[in-house]
Amino acid sequence: MSKIIKTALLTALVCTAYMAEAQQRDAQRDTIPMPTVNIDSVMKHIVELSSDTYEGRLAGSQGHERAMLYAERVLARYGVKPVREELGYRHADREHPWREPFTLECNEVENAKFNVYKVVRDQDGVGSDRIEKRVFTLGNEFCCAGMTGRGYVDAQMVFCGYGIDNALFDEYRHVDVKGKIAVVLTGLPEGHTMPERVAALYASLRDKARAAERHGAIGMVAINTSSTCESWEPQGRVYCGELPHMPTFPVLTLTLDCGREILHGEHMELDSAQAALAAGNVSSFALLKKAEIDINARYRPQAATANVVGILEGNDARLKKELIVVGASIDGLGMQGETCLFPGADINASGVAAVLETARLLSNPDYRPHRSVAFVIFSGSEQQYLGSRRFIADFPKLRQVEAFVGAQNIGGGDSVAVLGGGRFPSLYDMAWNRDTAHYRQNMIRDGKKNLARGDARAFEAIGVPSLMFTTHNGMLHNHVTTDIWENIDTRILGIATTLMVETIAEIGEGLYQGRSPQSRALRKQQ
Repeated sequence: MSKIIKTALLTALVCTAYMAEAQQRDAQRDTIPMPTVNIDSVMKHIVELSSDTYEGRLAGSQGHERAMLYAERVLARYGVKPVREELGYRHADREHPWREPFTLECNEVENAKFNVYKVVRDQDGVGSDRIEKRVFTLGNEFCCAGMTGRGYVDAQMVFCGYGIDNALFDEYRHVDVKGKIAVVLTGLPEGHTMPERVAALYASLRDKARAAERHGAIGMVAINTSSTCESWEPQGRVYCGELPHMPTFPVLTLTLDCGREILHGEHMELDSAQAALAAGNVSSFALLKKAEIDINARYRPQAATANVVGILEGNDARLKKELIVVGASIDGLGMQGETCLFPGADINASGVAAVLETARLLSNPDYRPHRSVAFVIFSGSEQQYLGSRRFIADFPKLRQVEAFVGAQNIGGGDSVAVLGGGRFPSLYDMAWNRDTAHYRQNMIRDGKKNLARGDARAFEAIGVPSLMFTTHNGMLHNHVTTDIWENIDTRILGIATTLMVETIAEIGEGLYQGRSPQSRALRKQQ
């Protein structure tokens, strides 16, 4: 028999064996019992967590503490065990066996005022000068930067473009901001030619505030130019850039409409100034108007927070030693004063609700997976995903983790997007095949081209196969006060949660073996 014929026969045998194995996997997949998602149960969690009781769930606040307690009670009710009790987790809080504690920055804004006024001189000399004053409302037209300083300032405003003072594009060169309030735009100039390392120095609000302070400004007002919200909506952010904190330098974020109103009647209207900046022209100028800012905020550099971690043991003697991590972040933007609440219904009460629903369904003996499941409710996501990074650094069974599945803002958009297929295509295919074979709704778009995002990044970085369930064209209420439960699309929410639960159930049966030996040998990273 010739060598070519032998090779051909061997190849045919291998292909036949592979096809037989694939058919066996498909047969096994079809026999996996699949639970049914209760959309009312999912919505109940979203309604609860986005209510006033939790005050926007700012990490380190009492509202966030109440949210963690809620998650613990729900998981316990479903038979999930605290991580300390199940694994003897040395990092778990002794008084709170569910928790993996850590610290982060926390800045709670107790109240804030923003007024703009202009002195109108009497032209005839017979009357007195008068003051035209506009009082803006916290939560309606402006909000405070997440890490704003506290204090009172009353001074003239100066428009400084994007707040850049680099030699390549110096917006402070021809204006005097000493003792005044700098007015800047968020982000960077469209089509700028600055080197990336230079542009990075002005990307965050803290970067812009430090530049303003270097030139003598006593406060800063940032006009929000983001395309991820409506022009009339205040959009919040917790993370404002790297330390150090600026404790007595107040920083506000205005809506785009509010910014237009402030620059109306000045040397340039806002839209004209933006156009000039986009053309590469520095367009800084002093305003005729003055502003009064008064912020009372309580800043703590090391506020206590924690991840909530529970374990559902698998029902197979061998496979229960392996783990699937299922997680979502629970922290939000909090509440500023009495009029500015960021409910966080979609971002990310929806993700937490999907995780809790997964725990409810998989705890049923009829659907209990062979592998064990670690349910993690992360904190610190609004600060560069500190919670998932902490989990990776501390979790004692990291080498036994076979996959991570997360959920992030799954309550809106036009379709479900499962991200992570670019790095882990076979894991992505499990979700894709389940969607096309059982629902034929083609709800996943372009996921195979994408890397995971959010909390999944920390897992992906060390080679743990990861998927993040989110939505396509979602985030319609991105970090705004209108992110309320009434705006949740229950159809998309139900499809995303169902697909997520069924994918996890399939992974839990032990059919997926995608983690490489090399990734298990990696040292845990901070």
